[in-house]
Amino acid sequence: MKPDIELYHPKAALVVFTATSSSIPPYIEYYDMDENGCPVNPHPLTVREAQGLAKALDTREQAGKAFLRPEGILPENVLHLDPSDNGSVVWYTEPQRQKLYFAESLGLDNGTVALPALLWKATKKGLHLFAIKGKTKPKAETPLYHAPFFNLYQKGNVCMGNVNVAIKSDASLEEFITAWQGYFFGSYFSHHINEHNPVAVNLFNLYRELMADPAKPFPTDTLRTTPLILKDLL
Repeated sequence: MKPDIELYHPKAALVVFTATSSSIPPYIEYYDMDENGCPVNPHPLTVREAQGLAKALDTREQAGKAFLRPEGILPENVLHLDPSDNGSVVWYTEPQRQKLYFAESLGLDNGTVALPALLWKATKKGLHLFAIKGKTKPKAETPLYHAPFFNLYQKGNVCMGNVNVAIKSDASLEEFITAWQGYFFGSYFSHHINEHNPVAVNLFNLYRELMADPAKPFPTDTLRTTPLILKDLL
């Protein structure tokens, strides 16, 4: 039994004519193709034919279908995925050591600090970030804590400042996650927003302590609670 193969047959051809003078616009001629694949019936390209060509060349619909498509098996740290045009991803990262950057006005040197597990929710244009306790994969009822960073609003949305967030319309799931983590950790932290301190101690001093002792894990007992659980973000 022969496999099903979709065959394409020539239906039309375009020939572009240009004049020797660059001031004269090019002229496009449209040819139909007969059953033997030979060009016939030459005539100037009509508006209707041009519109059909533009539709065939429009790749936006195909790019939209590729947005947030996994490159392979769904990553284990992805908790929720909405692949629509204005879709979102919820994922988590385990406790880690990460280099952070600070604006000169803050008076804190750039350095590597220990961080708790983090819960991320992002769209093409915005990011919400929370902290979670423990090292295991969070569940729907897992409580969320304020993420221990400057430049965060009380509801968890991140102020990206002057960072130019440019998520590709056809970004794969993995590219999307990598891009957002790169934008966030590559930005410069500068201040508390609306005097919102996300931890129960002085965050400036906490960072200095963590930088001074590379072996010290992040003290999760300093995290401040939010009224949210993971399920509220889905």
